[in-house]
Amino acid sequence: MVTQAHELEEAILARAERLANEYRERANRARDQILRDAADKLRLREQREEAIAKSLGERTYRQQVQAEELKLQSHLDRVRWNLVRDVEHRLAERMQQHAEDIKAYLRTLTGFIATAAETIEQDDLAVSANARDLKLLSEHWDSVTAALPKGTQATLKEQPIDTLAGVLVTSKDGRIRVDNTFEGRTARLRMQIQRAILERLLPSGFDTGALFGG
Repeated sequence: MVTQAHELEEAILARAERLANEYRERANRARDQILRDAADKLRLREQREEAIAKSLGERTYRQQVQAEELKLQSHLDRVRWNLVRDVEHRLAERMQQHAEDIKAYLRTLTGFIATAAETIEQDDLAVSANARDLKLLSEHWDSVTAALPKGTQATLKEQPIDTLAGVLVTSKDGRIRVDNTFEGRTARLRMQIQRAILERLLPSGFDTGALFGG
């Protein structure tokens, strides 16, 4: 009986040890799986955080680049405008120099008046100019009127107008007018003048694209 009891005890202990080993292995496997899952979750979270940080960094960089582009473009626009204004002021100086060449300037005034007469298409016209040009035109009025379309009569107004150069031509009743003064022609041609100035000064363009885009 003692022997049987001892064998039963050993069998129970062996069974208990096997069960303990099985549970210990299960626990180890479960622990390893938990650690792997935790590591995977941590890695995914780190990847997401890294992606978010990268996206935010890229967006911040783009915003900074765009801000610098806008700032530089604004500066370049001011430079363009200052260049155009400077050249426009020089145009006025060149016009005054041209007016000092009596023969050439008289041809210019005569051409302005003849062109205006063709545009107005009326027989009776009035011509206005500044004090200096009134004197020049009155001294050569016969040659000026000889250049007008056949049958056209023109009268030189005695009252001078405020203009740098050129003439203002109107129909006798004043309803039709062609402003061939320096200021009038400059205003009409302003867009073309500014475009021509920029094309001469900046033939290869002047924008921020080349600076930031390579």
